[in-house]
Amino acid sequence: MENSRKAPITYAIALLGAAVLVTGCEGGGPPGAEEARGSGPGAVGPPANPDGTRPGLAPVADADRAAARKLIGSLATKGRGPGTGYEREKFGRAWSDTADGVPLARNGCDTRNDVLRRDGRELRFRDGSDCVVVAMTLSDPYTGKDIVWKKAKAAEVQIDHVVPLAYGWRMGAARWTADQRERFANDALNLLAVDGPANQAKRDSGPASWLPPNKAVRCAYAMRFAQVARKYELLVTAPDRNMMLKQCGS
Repeated sequence: MENSRKAPITYAIALLGAAVLVTGCEGGGPPGAEEARGSGPGAVGPPANPDGTRPGLAPVADADRAAARKLIGSLATKGRGPGTGYEREKFGRAWSDTADGVPLARNGCDTRNDVLRRDGRELRFRDGSDCVVVAMTLSDPYTGKDIVWKKAKAAEVQIDHVVPLAYGWRMGAARWTADQRERFANDALNLLAVDGPANQAKRDSGPASWLPPNKAVRCAYAMRFAQVARKYELLVTAPDRNMMLKQCGS
């Protein structure tokens, strides 16, 4: 979140430019982005993607696991707070394009379609639009399978909040302003296009209760969860932090 609570994470990285998307053509990641088992072509690991503008969730390389553990270990913990007062609407209109201070905001395309464009490949758009994705192929990081998706069956691919909104509410977001919560809900760093049933199984769980079935990306998932929590200065539960450390070799 770009606000006074932000505690930015710094990495020595070189960001690639976003791929140009053309109606009816392939897309889904910057040319030359690394490939990794279980994540699909073009997927990028969390160490090289601290702002969430690059696609997918590639496994964390062995050389980066110490940094992942350091990041996860830096998170402060507390017991899981109450869900009293939580409503999805308190995080703003779903998939708003007006959440200032996060990547991809105010580009004329809603957040859901921004994430589909970022993570999908073989993209096809609604006639006359370079925003609304109507078909694509997704290399789902959570299951490791390819999903050939069409908008007619929209629920087969869903946009997951890596740190769920209800989890965020319990761990600090209940005290935020409405603008802060809207940024959290629409921040590309906290969003992944994933298999719908896997997302439904996750619900509002933290890592101690749910991890991606695809073991190859579990450390990457833990690191992304930690990136989001650190950016927004959210607390996590001790069991969640311990499980994240375990995924990255602690």
